[in-house]
Amino acid sequence: MSFFRNTVWFLKGLKEYTNSGYARACRSFVEADLQVDCAGLQYMITGANSGIGKCIALEIAKRGGTVHLVCRNPTTAEQAKTEIIEASKNENIHVHILDLSDSKGVHSFAANFCSTNDALHALVNNAGCMVNTREVNEYGLEKNFATNTLGTYILTTRLLPLLSKTEKSRVVTISSGGMLVQKLDAGDLQFEKMNPFDGTMAYAQNKRQQVVMTEQLATQHPEVHFSVMHPGWADTPAVRTSMPDFYAKMKDKLRTAEQGADTAVWLAVSPATLQQPSGLFFQDRQAVSTHLPLACTKADSKDEKQLMDTLEELAQKHQA
Repeated sequence: MSFFRNTVWFLKGLKEYTNSGYARACRSFVEADLQVDCAGLQYMITGANSGIGKCIALEIAKRGGTVHLVCRNPTTAEQAKTEIIEASKNENIHVHILDLSDSKGVHSFAANFCSTNDALHALVNNAGCMVNTREVNEYGLEKNFATNTLGTYILTTRLLPLLSKTEKSRVVTISSGGMLVQKLDAGDLQFEKMNPFDGTMAYAQNKRQQVVMTEQLATQHPEVHFSVMHPGWADTPAVRTSMPDFYAKMKDKLRTAEQGADTAVWLAVSPATLQQPSGLFFQDRQAVSTHLPLACTKADSKDEKQLMDTLEELAQKHQA
């Protein structure tokens, strides 16, 4: 089954996730969807110092939005801020330093942001990592899970009080089509049973967890519009460093970071997004299936509940 999933997924990727796939898909885009004035609106983008996150931030800044760049590295964050201001002529760009793998730090950041801001119109969960060896952080949490899943969960849920009182607010999470080869494994969220450890598959499992998390939060919080998306195979610093073999083989077929960011920008700012049901998975501005045909990746509802219960238990355990 694993071979079947991987083969079907790769063939699908060659057709849809590459630059040629984007070229076909964008023919149906409605140009007016992104002719939006974001002045006076507040946007938060994690991992906004480079790649897709930086492109999302720039596009929102060009439309006049106030942008909060949430980044781990102070130096690259300030560089990104300077470049975004220069390119957009928008001075309302703010840097916040946060490591999403630091659960207590995420709690503190979210609480402080909620107490010092009156609104948050969109949260874009873009930050992520792919650590190719199994490592744990100071809290004993596996690093991929701590960043990609738990950190995203804590940030999102602890910002919900602010998002919930902001009219037409949104949460957009950058997932990956790689999640299509994974079935949710709620019993091994931190890959203690994965032998040998495979960073690529751990990342794909995290991205499946993000999809399930989005679906569940959409049901629990109908006052906020949730969506999750796949940017396609894009040429970003993260892909070059985390997946060097894939990059070497596919670099001529990869999308630009701007093309990868397009659907996330659309989901974050376009009125058309709010016409879509909350909780869906998007690719190239279209809602698409979260499962490959015959791949047996649909989880039982009890596994989905177990994921959410475990995330909340860990979130509470690691409060500031």
